[in-house]
Order: sequence, then C-alpha cells, then structure tokens
Amino acid sequence: MENTLYYGDNLHILREYIPDESIDLIYLDPPFNSKADYNILFKETTGEQSEAQITAFEDTWHWTEESQRTFEDLPKYASSEVIVMMNSFRRFIGINDMMAYLTMMCIRLIELHRVLKDTGSIYLHCDPTASHYLKILMDTVFGIRNFRNEIIWGYSGGGIPKGDFPRKHDIILRYSKSKTPYYNPIYKTFTLGTVERGRTKVKGNKPLRKEGTPIPDWWFSNLECNHCGKKLSTNIKRIASPTDPEKLGYPTQKSEDLLKRIIVTSTENENSIVLDPFCGCGTTIVAAQALNRKWIGIDITHLAVNLMKFRLNNMFRLEPKNDYKVIGEPEDVAGAIQLAQKNQERYQFQWWALSLINAKPYGDKKKGADTGIDGFMYFYDMVNAKKKELKSIIVQVKSGTVSVKDIRDLGHVIDREKAPMGIFLTLEQPTRPMKKEAAAKGFYKPQLLQKDFPKIQIITIEELLHGRKLELPMLDIPYKKAKRFIPHEPQIDALDESE
Repeated sequence: MENTLYYGDNLHILREYIPDESIDLIYLDPPFNSKADYNILFKETTGEQSEAQITAFEDTWHWTEESQRTFEDLPKYASSEVIVMMNSFRRFIGINDMMAYLTMMCIRLIELHRVLKDTGSIYLHCDPTASHYLKILMDTVFGIRNFRNEIIWGYSGGGIPKGDFPRKHDIILRYSKSKTPYYNPIYKTFTLGTVERGRTKVKGNKPLRKEGTPIPDWWFSNLECNHCGKKLSTNIKRIASPTDPEKLGYPTQKSEDLLKRIIVTSTENENSIVLDPFCGCGTTIVAAQALNRKWIGIDITHLAVNLMKFRLNNMFRLEPKNDYKVIGEPEDVAGAIQLAQKNQERYQFQWWALSLINAKPYGDKKKGADTGIDGFMYFYDMVNAKKKELKSIIVQVKSGTVSVKDIRDLGHVIDREKAPMGIFLTLEQPTRPMKKEAAAKGFYKPQLLQKDFPKIQIITIEELLHGRKLELPMLDIPYKKAKRFIPHEPQIDALDESE
C-alpha cells in the first residue's frame, strides 16, 4: 500500500479502500467537545478566528437521522457483546450528543479492528469528557485482554482554575489486536544512584541492562530533574506556545515528538503502515514520513487535506501524484461538477476550489448575509525599499450559471473593500461580456514592481486543473510553515531517571 491521503468520511474510506489486517499501527485523536471548534488551519492577519474554518470543523457529533440509522445498522457489523453494550449506553446516557459520538465511534472502531494486523496496535487519544466511555467501548470491540496501557501524558503550563485541580494530562488508550503485538521498548538511562547501587537482592543482584530500563506508561512534557533542574531528555514536546515553530494554528494539534514515540514503539520497519483516520493537520503522517514508514491519512474536509499537502511539500518536498496519492478530490471537471452538486457538500466545493489557488476561505457569521467574498489571497506591496504593506485579493467562487452581472458585483466588492485585485473562479465557462467587463476594470500597478496585473481575473476550474496560473504578485501563503525536516536529526533520546 502506498502513501495516500483520502478525502471523505473515514467510515466509507475504511470500508471501500482499506483491506482486512493490512495496518500495523492506528493513531486517532477524535474530537468531542460541544463547546470547542477544531482544526482552525490558517494563520490570521487580524488575530480573529475565521468563521469559515469554524464552520468547516465545527463538532458534528450530534444525534441526527444518520446517528439513528447507524445505531440501527450496528447488528450488521457488531458482535453481540458490542450490541449489548451500546444498548446499555443508550439506556443510561439517553439520546444526546454523547450517545451520537459513541455510536459514530463504535461503527468506526469496528472497522479499525478489522483493518488492524494481528501484530498491530491502536492508540486512541481521549478527551476527558468521553475517555471513560471510550475505554468501555474499546474493551468491548478489541477485548478486555487486549488492553495494553492507559498512557498518561503529563505536562505543565496553561491556566489554573480556582475551584478545581489544574488539568495537566492527556489520556491515550493503547489496545492490540492480539496477545502478541509488535512492541519495541524505548529505554531510559538509570540514575547515578541506581548505577552505584546496582540491583537489589530482591531483584536478584543481576547486572543492570546496558540499554537502561524501559520507559513507563506515564510520559511528560517540561518535566525537570529534581537534582539538577534541567529538563529530562526524553520529555515529549507539547505544543503550547503560539510562537512554537511547529504550531500550525490547529487547537488540537499534537507534537511530532509524541507521534514519533508511538510509531517507534509499535512499528517494526519501513514496510510498516501507519493509519490516522482523523488526520487533521497531518502530524501523524509527517512523523511516519520522517521515520520512513508508510502512511494513510483520512480527513473529511478539503481544508485539512490541502494543509497536509502543503505540509508534506514544505517539510519533505513531496508532491501529490509523484510521491503519494490523493484520493477523493476531483481530478477533472466531471468530478468538480459532482462535488458541487452534492447538497451536503455545499461548502466543500468552495473550499476545494479555493485550495487550487491557495486562497484562504472566508466567512463571517457576525456580518450576517453574504458579503460577496468567498476567500482571500494575500501579498506584500513594497511602499518603499524598507517598508512593506500586506494587501488582500478578493476571491469569489461560482459553481452555477454565471453572467456579466457577477463580474460587475465583484468589481463593487473590490471597490467597497478597497482591495487591489479580485479573482473570479468559475466552474462554468465565462461569456464574452464577462471578459469585457473584467478587462474594463483596468490594472493594478504595485509601487516598486515594473509590472502590472489585471484587477479582475477570471479563471475556470478546467483551466486550473490543466495548469493555468494566475497573474499575481508574490503571495503570502495562508498556512503557517512547518519546520523543515532534517533527515538525520535524532528522533528519540534517553531519560535520566531511576528504574
């Protein structure tokens, strides 16, 4: 199986594309928090969250007709133990968001169990509001005897509540498919006291292992040695600071250190396949790529898929089609039309179209009605040799019938927003009057460039798919750039603690 990004519902992708017992390691961090917005992918110029991104990744685990249908379909796929447990959950929890979440997770965990090899492991990163239910669900799907670890990832920093103990840990549940999963222990060095003392009589007075002692199931970030005050060498980095070079503006983003430890522990070699069915900003696939493992990433939005493509290129110089596959995105006009015609994908076509030109989606619930802006592109205009000014290009996306009125409207939006340029991205072919109206808008002339650019540019989806480029100044990419990967950078270090 080749390195692949899939766009779509991971349940469909798992059933359609992933064979039985083909995956060595599964890591998933499925969000559940009805008050949180996930996967805010773009850096902001104003410091405010983008409403378009919030719409894209808003928690969708609510009890709907789909939840009811999935619950009723469980007997087709689940064991009798799973059916009994899910019915017990429903009687106890009732019909609410949590029950919808457990239902949608249950059917996916059944598929993840199917695709995992007998020697494989699955790591489920839990939100504390659902971790206790998920552990029972995992016990039922994977078997109580295949529970391996409840990993506690402790850290410091952040706020301190007044009436509660500060919450300073995450829970990661590790299960296996069988009694004999692949396991490669990571060792920490012994303390000086242990080295001087040696093993006690209780432990048989045997010589200390040269490699040290295996790390336990409690992992830390920012933990310091009690004796020297220095951070311990096998700390797992936690992304906390907004200025962290690794941070991509993604609220639930986990560090590459965490995923590398999991991958090193539970995969054997470069033929091992790592799967993340809730891939988000792609840390799992980035860590797998850095460790020369094969990978599969799945996400339900084009925003996330496009970020992952950008990140793979930025860090490893990897290109889709040449270095890995992308499945589920339109590859031709017919596919684009099909995406545009799906009612439930109303925004997905728009976000996918914007991704073709690396534009940032826009939407503002506070302003109410449509503002005539679907996206932005940014560039710096040099005011003088030492000063530059960030400017925005308005982008409109149209999937239906278009006319000269649309171009006039875009012109009005450009004037209203005092934007230097506008892009009209259309699925349909533009008419001659549309081209004439765009040309009549004239040109934008950057202050220090010896070149001008059409103020309104019309480009079709077909032209973009065939490689046509827009005439634009040097753009500022809307994603935060990830740190460049250094191939021989050490991945795992040692921890100086007692056995």
